[in-house]
Amino acid sequence: MKDRQIAAEATVFDQTNLLPKKELLVVFGALAVSLFICFVDQNGIGVALPTIGRELHAEATISWAGTSALIANTLFQVLYGRLSDLFGRKTVFLSALALLTISDLLCGLSQNATMLYVFRGLAGVANGGITSVSMMIVSDIITLKERGKYQGILGACVGLGNMVGPFIAAGFVQNSTWRGLFWLVSPLAALCCIVCFFILPTPKDAPQMDFAAVSKKIDYWGILAGSAAIILILIPVSGGGSYFAWDSPMVIAMLVVGGCCMLAFLLIEHQIALLPMMPLSLFKSAPVCVMLFQNVFFGIVYYSQLYYLPLFFQNARRMSPLLSAALVLPITCAQMAASIASGQYISRTERYGEVIWSGFFLWTLGVGLTCIFDLDTPIAAIVVILLIQGVGVGFIFQPTLVALQAHCTKAQRAVVISNRNFLRSLGGAVGLAISAAALQNSLKKAMPAEFASLALSSFNTPDFDALGASPAQIHSILQAYASASRTVFIMNVPFMGLCLLGCFLIKDHGLQRPDETVQGIEPGPRSDASDVEKSEEPKSGGVIAQVVQESSTSEEAEKGTRCKP
Repeated sequence: MKDRQIAAEATVFDQTNLLPKKELLVVFGALAVSLFICFVDQNGIGVALPTIGRELHAEATISWAGTSALIANTLFQVLYGRLSDLFGRKTVFLSALALLTISDLLCGLSQNATMLYVFRGLAGVANGGITSVSMMIVSDIITLKERGKYQGILGACVGLGNMVGPFIAAGFVQNSTWRGLFWLVSPLAALCCIVCFFILPTPKDAPQMDFAAVSKKIDYWGILAGSAAIILILIPVSGGGSYFAWDSPMVIAMLVVGGCCMLAFLLIEHQIALLPMMPLSLFKSAPVCVMLFQNVFFGIVYYSQLYYLPLFFQNARRMSPLLSAALVLPITCAQMAASIASGQYISRTERYGEVIWSGFFLWTLGVGLTCIFDLDTPIAAIVVILLIQGVGVGFIFQPTLVALQAHCTKAQRAVVISNRNFLRSLGGAVGLAISAAALQNSLKKAMPAEFASLALSSFNTPDFDALGASPAQIHSILQAYASASRTVFIMNVPFMGLCLLGCFLIKDHGLQRPDETVQGIEPGPRSDASDVEKSEEPKSGGVIAQVVQESSTSEEAEKGTRCKP
């Protein structure tokens, strides 16, 4: 079976298409704007969840507006690498933008919680495609040496989307309707789709598409087993202890069947799939394996913090949605600045190790310090702690992607990106699920008995005037919310600690792919010099691959050079 998989990999069309500087900036700008819109949609909703829950009478289940999107994002994230390999990056990217346009329009028209959860799930599928395929396109059009700089800018767009999204949502919640967030994103996504249709490049020597032949290579059994595993595991994890008892037959059955489906998925990927979505060969390299598992753990923490910090500010500190969004700014602003700085550092020094190590240290420190948040923590202290955390995030998100690509061959480029994003989204879905369960169970224990009904939904901001509570009772209720939030913050610390420990297994080999050394370059003619990345001299001082200019014109020199062993 391994030989068949290798043969199938060899038939995958190489979509490398290095672009001249002017064309590159235009394409990159469109990708950056698309990614910004994607994260506005993905993370803006967190601030609006209490309001949406009240309006749709779904205070007890409104966390699924976020969880459903992340589960759907996770289900399809791992598939995008292979789909873009088979059908082309441009086709898949435009499809994701079109789906986001439709799904957000429908989210704004939702009349009940079920409709919202379904359409948020479709939006999650679209967001997964935009995130993954945009990074794959960047890896096709930019050399690995320059990629750190451009990936850093993309990371800044992610941070900007995370920063602006909550403000836009808070503005609509306080001045209009929460539906306005989705009605704003929908036409913007449609406009991006139209622009990208005209400016995204298609490789010059792209083969004629045989849809029937290509469809046979899709890992259908892997999709089925993986989807069943994720759904059957995450639903009981999310609702265990709050919506249904941990020892209920339904929870036990779903966990057992989900575990069996996960084992079946691994078997299919290893032995059955012709083009596996998750090639297990990726995990044979210790640094790649460690970085992929780090994505799971910091995905848990990242999404948990983005959703549950605003909830702490609104419920425990009695802040408005707008002010709670403002207090998340230190994370996103620091993430933007650190992402750009780290990208510049990596491109100039061709090193990423110290960036990743310091990033995990700062992020672990920042997450640990959130455990001191209570009703009396000064705003200045909160801002400083979140700034530390934001710098750590900026040093991690895009630099780890560059490091992964440096440890993988060019043929593994798309699947390592999709699997990295899949595992981070999986971590995010798990993080939201276990955070919701931890918060709900902790709130039930901490809430005063006479106000136990408030603990039915952690997303329901109490109306103290309607409750008729005394100042002492109000303080005890707020203390219960603060205690429940602290439970979530404490839960995040060991996950970041594991990421920090994993850094000891990450070795910095510079920006040189394994297949770009002399021994690894595959011989054979190429039809265009722009289809091959420039070979870089290894840091270790080995023999250099001979770089031959295929054209004397400056435009061809900009497009790329050919590597020969």
